[in-house]
Amino acid sequence: MTTATRTQADQGTTTRGADEAMREDVVRVLSAEGELVSDAPELDEALVVDLYRAMSRARACDLRAARLRIEGRIGAYFGAAGEEATVIGSTLALRDEDWVFPAHREQTVALARGGSVEHFFHQLFGNALDPAKGRQMPGGFTARAQRIASASAPTGTQLTHAVGLAWAARIRRDDVVALAHFGERATSSGPFHNAMNFAGVFETPVVFLCRNTGWPEAPEQETLTETFAEKGIAYGVPGVRCDGNDPLAVLRVVKHAIARAARGEGATLVEALAQPLDGPEGERLDPLVRLRRYLVVRGHWSDEADVELDRQLQREVDEAVATASAASPPPRATMFDDVFATLPGHLRDQRDH
Repeated sequence: MTTATRTQADQGTTTRGADEAMREDVVRVLSAEGELVSDAPELDEALVVDLYRAMSRARACDLRAARLRIEGRIGAYFGAAGEEATVIGSTLALRDEDWVFPAHREQTVALARGGSVEHFFHQLFGNALDPAKGRQMPGGFTARAQRIASASAPTGTQLTHAVGLAWAARIRRDDVVALAHFGERATSSGPFHNAMNFAGVFETPVVFLCRNTGWPEAPEQETLTETFAEKGIAYGVPGVRCDGNDPLAVLRVVKHAIARAARGEGATLVEALAQPLDGPEGERLDPLVRLRRYLVVRGHWSDEADVELDRQLQREVDEAVATASAASPPPRATMFDDVFATLPGHLRDQRDH
């Protein structure tokens, strides 16, 4: 990060006694060996155990969904196995009243917000038990009760939606923050720049979370900036970078950004450096392995607990897939539901016919 970028990030993320670690070029809490590399006095060990369980559940569902797609049993699925630190870590940083706007690869946010594994697979199969009534593409999870906006497939469109909700919340004086997920490619989309400009001008309570997985291999094809975080400078939105394979770093950074937005200090652009796990360093970078080591060293987890959790998750996923695959499709009449507050006469006639 350049000196100018670092100065902007400092101004945006260290106000009112925020953690000194937020001033680092790339915020890290855990080493690859699961050891603390910075002080973390705010860590709630019970929350860290919940984070590990939620990440494990997301991994189990992600892998099974990918297999269902390969087998041709569902139409599409774009998973994020190995990137649970950013998807789940950021989601658990949210407060109950906050909203999350996922892209098409963050479907497992539903599991971290209290959604059941069964409903997750009902949506993938688009059956009669799917809360969205089979209308979404597989993996396009949405759940108003859990404050999850409809997942976006077009690149970047969820960013302007998140800013719109955040702006509405500010006008209504509601204590609500919106978290928007997206990949690095979305920073070249029109909605990204529209959202950033609006968020900067009107200081909307929104957190932009860019997951940088290193695509493309030649970054100059995507941007000439040194980092993606510094793209916020022109819009008056501070940027901060964190280790996207470190779930505690993501949790820390997003929590700070949410607190900052809730105080009325505006948006934050977070760049999470999430390296893929398909190389020789894969196991070393795996966020589940890193967090497990941290918990084991502190006596909060064990190999036996891991075996039992794996057995429980496999049983839970197997049962959910069996139930979802056996369910009937949504009744045709449901295509007329939830579109108009009062169904127009011509559509009522079509439905009845």
